[in-house]
Amino acid sequence: MLVVMKAQATPEQIQAVCEHIEQLGFRPHPLPGAQRTAIGITGNQGEVDRGNLESLPGVAEVIRVSKAYKLASRDVKEEDTVVRFAGTDATIGGRELAIVAGPCSIENRTQAFAIAEALAKAGAQFFRGGAYKPRTSPYAFQGLGLEALKIMAEIRDRFGMRIITEALDVESLERTAEWADVIQIGARNMQNFSLLRMAGRLRMPVLIKRGMSATLEEFLMAAEYVMSEGNYQVILCERGVRTFSDHARNTLDLSIVPALKRVSHLPILVDPSHGTGRRDSVLPMARAAVACGADGVMVEVHDHPEIALSDGPQSIYPAQFASMMNDLEQIAPVVGRRLPRGIDVAAAAQ
Repeated sequence: MLVVMKAQATPEQIQAVCEHIEQLGFRPHPLPGAQRTAIGITGNQGEVDRGNLESLPGVAEVIRVSKAYKLASRDVKEEDTVVRFAGTDATIGGRELAIVAGPCSIENRTQAFAIAEALAKAGAQFFRGGAYKPRTSPYAFQGLGLEALKIMAEIRDRFGMRIITEALDVESLERTAEWADVIQIGARNMQNFSLLRMAGRLRMPVLIKRGMSATLEEFLMAAEYVMSEGNYQVILCERGVRTFSDHARNTLDLSIVPALKRVSHLPILVDPSHGTGRRDSVLPMARAAVACGADGVMVEVHDHPEIALSDGPQSIYPAQFASMMNDLEQIAPVVGRRLPRGIDVAAAAQ
């Protein structure tokens, strides 16, 4: 169910409706919009008495939400969600494109800072790096853990980029939340529902990567788990699905971008690195991602990918990243977007 408040409804009236919903044994989710506030209702197994709610002061109407993903649906919130970050102009969602870049894994401080400086100079506003790595082989490099988180925190202080990194379990989730700006839930954990709920309770931005064979509805239901805990700062990321194709690591499903935009208000990024697994495919698919309406891209960049400890074949060089940024800057206005070019690196270093 969805309670639509009148445009002139006061904060006190909105609060009274939320308290009334709680008294009924349900959970209210107030979602302010540009013209109105909508209050989603979760926890109800059946129909809620509309008349009881419609009679409350400030209520315009009560409507039924038929979709399983209630809070992620445009039925609940018409305006696009924009995730903002305190102390910076960086956003994910809205008119400006978000560019997330960095190595698959933080291997050491020298490597991380060299890549970060190149990315900042090219205009990236978000730095990604793996501290905890989910690997197919138990013998492969698993990440530096806390050491990597501390290195990325230094990168944020030096270059002003916000930090996005993955959490694998409860322990790494709590530790990552202390150091990062966005917690990433990887494709393998997209349906780890207990982890999603715990991420929702942290009240910080959560980026969810699409599972290897997840449908659109399953993808949005993963977001719903986070949002059902009261955290509405959710970012989606298309990273390719497993198909019969053998010319790429995965099949990058760009068709899901407009499909999601039609039914959900959540921002969506595209990861052409994991989506293709090939360095020569990353730039053209990044351009295509922006052209089809994505809110930004997430790419892996390494200064020496030939000796990278993970995902070297799909990591682009810093010079290729700079070229990509120039291309996206030209494409962005064609689709009504803008590409911000980060900060003054020289000034930030002083």
